[in-house]
Amino acid sequence: MKSNAQKEAILYALAAVGLWSTVASAFKISLRYLSPESLLFYADLSSLTLFGWLLWRQRRLAEAWELFRQYPGWILFLGAINPFIYYLTLFHAYDQLPAQEAQAINYSWGVLLALLSVPILGQKLRRRDLLAGLLCYGGVLVIATRGDLLSLRFHNLSGVLYALASTLLWALYWLFNTRIKAEPLPLLFLNFLVGTLLLSLYLLLFKEGVEFPSLTGAFGALYVGLFEMGITFLLWLKALKLAHRTATVSNLIYLSPFLSLILIHLLVGEPIYDSTLAALVLILGGLWVQKAGGKTT
Repeated sequence: MKSNAQKEAILYALAAVGLWSTVASAFKISLRYLSPESLLFYADLSSLTLFGWLLWRQRRLAEAWELFRQYPGWILFLGAINPFIYYLTLFHAYDQLPAQEAQAINYSWGVLLALLSVPILGQKLRRRDLLAGLLCYGGVLVIATRGDLLSLRFHNLSGVLYALASTLLWALYWLFNTRIKAEPLPLLFLNFLVGTLLLSLYLLLFKEGVEFPSLTGAFGALYVGLFEMGITFLLWLKALKLAHRTATVSNLIYLSPFLSLILIHLLVGEPIYDSTLAALVLILGGLWVQKAGGKTT
């Protein structure tokens, strides 16, 4: 029975990893047709519709309302971070950087999560965490200089700062998420409801509304909303829930960046830089060093 459940968990995890591997290409292609703000608006609506439909189908909409009544401040705060500020920052990073560089930097959020858990959650800083941080942010420096470390000449400092800011926001979102004891689906629905409302207000006040998408842009936003923000996250949670050994499933995430590079080359047409490969090895090495010190189940 456990063996069948583990096989099913691996299939769900592989499906999630496969879909996540496509999103860097989807971001970059979609941003050819939409501004970061418009892409986020239509993607948010897609995710919100999906989560709302799932709650309605499961007759759990009242659960979302009760959750908001219990944690109104935290719901508003988390919704402001994700999806509003986080994805807006991330899309600006992809708009300014090659997809391969933005996605590589984005993988460093796991190490930042461990470092920030020291002041926020009161956890102890280990030497392993410091080594992981040095490896990861050494990789970021390689990306920022495209391998020319001695010159410290940054090819697109603004784009790198956007990408780093997105990792900070994502790590903070998950750290503060621990303050709420709730099922993922109603919490995600509320986060996206708040985020979509805040983004709509931002667009009306500062961007003169949202642009009407072309067919390609609309498809890209729908794809991003469903497979970066929606279905894939639920597939991954399902895999973790079924898994007898969580480590076996979670280690599959290391396939994603390399699959993503192949798709970026084939779909976006970017030549893959040697510096990106070197940086990705450093960043994933840092994640491995950090994880190797944790408990496996």
